[in-house]
Amino acid sequence: MIVCSCNIISDHDIRGAVGSTDGELFSAAQVYDCLGCTVRCGRCSQSVRQILEERPPHCGRYSGMSESCSQP
Repeated sequence: MIVCSCNIISDHDIRGAVGSTDGELFSAAQVYDCLGCTVRCGRCSQSVRQILEERPPHCGRYSGMSESCSQP
């Protein structure tokens, strides 16, 4: 589903960025920076934050993936 209509970014794009980073992403601005764009109107920020909150704790490529972390 398209989360950001300004930059045409889907929930899959956001989840992919979150799952592929060495460090953790904590804000919509960091996610957008990782995707090579910027937040424009801001209506998507709530949805991006919700996606960030949905990820399992300690889930990351280099942070010792737990069994609950799924590969994209």
